[in-house]
Amino acid sequence: MKILAKAPFGLLIVFLLLHPFAGKAQNMPLANAFSHNDYQHKLPLFDAIDNGYTYIEADVYVHKNRLVVTHVLPLIHHHRTLEGLYLQPLAEYISANNGQIYPGYNHPVTLMIDIKSDPAKTYALLRPLLEKYRSMLNGPVRVVLSGNKPYGLVKADTAKLVTLDADLRKINRNAPGDSTFLAMASCKYSKLLKWKGTGALSMRDKQRLTAYVDQAHLYGAKVRLWHSPDSPVVWNQLLQCGVDLINTDKLSRLRNFLEQKAPVTEHSKSVISPVSQ
Repeated sequence: MKILAKAPFGLLIVFLLLHPFAGKAQNMPLANAFSHNDYQHKLPLFDAIDNGYTYIEADVYVHKNRLVVTHVLPLIHHHRTLEGLYLQPLAEYISANNGQIYPGYNHPVTLMIDIKSDPAKTYALLRPLLEKYRSMLNGPVRVVLSGNKPYGLVKADTAKLVTLDADLRKINRNAPGDSTFLAMASCKYSKLLKWKGTGALSMRDKQRLTAYVDQAHLYGAKVRLWHSPDSPVVWNQLLQCGVDLINTDKLSRLRNFLEQKAPVTEHSKSVISPVSQ
């Protein structure tokens, strides 16, 4: 792969030693696949791409004036920066693959940045960093901010480099006035459903979930429930209720489920999605 010639030496060595798909055809992109806490995988970003994921999440924390990828205070992984782990590799990968992440896939791959530190301080560091990679944004890559979201700063920023993830349960209240700012609507699974996949999902729960999903779709937002059970039974029910994105840490397991279940969408023959858009 051409990207290896440009990759930092450390990343190159790790890629060659651990990457099981090097030199093989990529998996088909999956419109419903969301790589939760992607940075915890053996090869952040690349494992997700090789499994066809079109949504990838990185938690970000400000540490010593840098954006470090971590879920909690970065005492151990302070060297893993957002740029080094995601933005630079994405730019190099896209450059080496004719301006795309997946050949023939004409939709952006979403990088969700889940802000764990102060939103204003984080955005102050993030804004110039994204400007550096502007050429790939709003094209092959889209950035969505979640967690501690800097609503006011994003709305006031004329650069339009990011979109936002709303709270699904409060979407009528916290959705920005301009719908172009809103890309997703998320909620913790247990806040809406207690069902673990045993027995049938009650009609009441189905109707409640579907109502939230329909409301989010009115704003053009893709719906995700995080910390949902990693169960094909649950995944199937979520898709039937209109949930757009299946949140998982089990990359290959969800890929296999979607590939076996899903028809090819009419939007792109290279995209697998069991959810009608």
